[in-house]
Amino acid sequence: MHCPFCRHSDSRVVDSRTADDGATIRRRRQCPNCSRRFTTLETAALTVIKRSGVTEPFSRDKVISGVRKACQGRPVTEDALAQLGQRVEEAVRATGSAELSTHDVGLAILGPLRELDLVAYLRFASVYRAFDSLEDFEAAVTELREGHPHSAG
Repeated sequence: MHCPFCRHSDSRVVDSRTADDGATIRRRRQCPNCSRRFTTLETAALTVIKRSGVTEPFSRDKVISGVRKACQGRPVTEDALAQLGQRVEEAVRATGSAELSTHDVGLAILGPLRELDLVAYLRFASVYRAFDSLEDFEAAVTELREGHPHSAG
């Protein structure tokens, strides 16, 4: 790790601790050349492979903005969206894989979204699963009713 002050090519770790619920490691470092201290944050890289084959870093914000569209006009708060984004990120990191497909991310979204709002879930699932007929919607609604008998009214 290069010193940000004098660009010396080495530094010494003075202190390490976890941050952001264990997703990040915060390290205090000291340069042996100029003796100045600085902080670094380390996170594990998580890459998403899109259908086109292009890769990009996983983005919790991108998950939230996609789900926000499905929740338009629904009684879903920004706080609930943020919590959903965190749950999705924790789920995809828990797989232990450094690379995920967009399909894997979509699957990770469906569970928490189903718990959050059934209408938003159907909207998201219709795009994610590429519904192209009324039968696709009917099958999804039947599946929801079987999983949530109290909401069939």
